[in-house]
Amino acid sequence: MGAAPALRRPPRGGGWRRFVLIALASCALPGAAAGIQQWRDADGHVHFGDAAPAGVAATAVEVKPNVYSSPSTEALAKLFEASNDVVLYSAAWCGYCRQARNYFTDQRIPFAEYDVETSAKGRDDYARLGAHGVPVIVIGRQRMNGFSAAAFQQIYRAR
Repeated sequence: MGAAPALRRPPRGGGWRRFVLIALASCALPGAAAGIQQWRDADGHVHFGDAAPAGVAATAVEVKPNVYSSPSTEALAKLFEASNDVVLYSAAWCGYCRQARNYFTDQRIPFAEYDVETSAKGRDDYARLGAHGVPVIVIGRQRMNGFSAAAFQQIYRAR
């Protein structure tokens, strides 16, 4: 029997640092930020990725962030006469509207509520606000879409 081969131990320290540096450097390659490509395969299925397979025509996809736009504060001021009142635009079937209503009642926060489906004023104000979902809560010149007690308190305290 021959002697067992000696096991060589890697040098101590630095190995993980080298790995991290290589990983970070690979993220900074120019192709990493090239964008998103769209192409169709031979079966007509649409695919997305950072690069299409060789020989396949691809088009660049323009990525648009989900950005919320709202009426100006002047429009809100005209609509609500710049009051500090809390106004809730709701629908009878909406669970978040129910949560907001219960929260306002429990905290003894005075509010006006308009159902956007059954109230003419609610429907008109909702359209002027350019809203697309319920609840919409207006506190003075501030607007909140949806309901979160923490987010509401932050806006309500700042009025």
